[in-house]
Amino acid sequence: MKLYSTNLQAAEVSFEAALIEGQAPDKGLYLPRSLPLLSGDDLVSMKDKPYPEVAFRVLRKVLEGEVDEASLKGITYDAYNYDVPLEKVNENTYIMRLDRGPTASFKDFAARLMARLMQYYLKRENREITILTATSGDTGSAVAHAFYGLDNVRVVVLFPRNEVSDRQRKQMTTLQKNITAIAIDGKFDDCQAMVKQAFSDQQLRHLNLSSANSINIGRLIPQSLYYIYAYANLCNYPEELVFSIPSGNFGNMMGCVLAKTMGLPVKKIIASVNENDEVPSFLISGEYHKIVPSLNCLSNAMNVGHPSNLARLIAVYGGQMDEQGNVNKMPDMEKLRNDIYSSSVTDEETKTTMRDILDSYSILIEPHGAVGIKGLSDYRKKTGDKTIAVALETAHPAKFPAEVRSVTGIDPELPSSLKEIEAKKEHMDFLGADYEKFKGYLLSKLS
Repeated sequence: MKLYSTNLQAAEVSFEAALIEGQAPDKGLYLPRSLPLLSGDDLVSMKDKPYPEVAFRVLRKVLEGEVDEASLKGITYDAYNYDVPLEKVNENTYIMRLDRGPTASFKDFAARLMARLMQYYLKRENREITILTATSGDTGSAVAHAFYGLDNVRVVVLFPRNEVSDRQRKQMTTLQKNITAIAIDGKFDDCQAMVKQAFSDQQLRHLNLSSANSINIGRLIPQSLYYIYAYANLCNYPEELVFSIPSGNFGNMMGCVLAKTMGLPVKKIIASVNENDEVPSFLISGEYHKIVPSLNCLSNAMNVGHPSNLARLIAVYGGQMDEQGNVNKMPDMEKLRNDIYSSSVTDEETKTTMRDILDSYSILIEPHGAVGIKGLSDYRKKTGDKTIAVALETAHPAKFPAEVRSVTGIDPELPSSLKEIEAKKEHMDFLGADYEKFKGYLLSKLS
């Protein structure tokens, strides 16, 4: 596999190089030049197979020549040792619950595989790296747990001090060892901007920085796998399927775009966002405007005013966007609008959806999953499309107990993965949204 940068000013690299480097040296994001196609026979053969087996069969094609098959099989079965339920809502709607991993978030799917692939390469080459990542909620905890205790990897996580839930924060701040958590007095976009600047800062090159955010292609490829798993279990090839994806930084949605690129029969990708509606507005008007600062909504992990992965989406459709959000070449808007629908959901609509799903189907969901359900409802009302659809539940309701309790009156039961952190002591550092001070912190802490 060869990968290119969305800024088109960097040399093509191997998957290993893109995984370890994280971001391209021209500040662009890596994308595969091409991906293998999954045949109808491939998809049919995956029906009723366990999730790690589906992951292995797809990755065997995608990473051919990159990882030996025996190691890859061991990695997938070790990474995915938990359930992936497809919960039926009605005759043509399912909720794929991606909340059963160790941090009760969909980010576990990408982070656990990514950590094991990195460890595979680093051990082989006897190297050490520092993972630097920004989070609006679940990424930080998933990454911290995925890399926790690895001898050759240090992790530094930045999160907006006032925009993560208590449990999201505790999953990052109660680990220690090789994990450092920094509370930033600012927004997620501030955290992300500092991380991006650090990657391009030549004075930090000796720290061997890498990313576990969705700017890293090692996050996106694993996120393509559960769309394939859902299709194999719900559809008969060449039947089509619709996915509704709660979207913030658009990495999860890009995983679906990659799956579609590999030949998965996806009829429509619904990018469901909260009131940070820069992408729905772009699809309607053809003009892109960032939201600065991003709006603070109930679905806090999606409070993103300029999604990094939009540059990848635009590249897939023939355009070019730089890291500042400037569209230097327009994508094929007709094809983009044909493939992708994006709906903005208000906090009030989020709350109503949470109550309606509980009252009608006895299914408890949290705010992000509710945005996905409402986005699907908006799409069906607009188009009348009754195709089988899967909405993603991206986090366990117990990660947002106050919000769930206030909306539904139910105190969600803690999964075992969350129970153990409640009594642990927290350890974190505090910084403002100031790059030079952050740079000084990294140099003093990691040099």
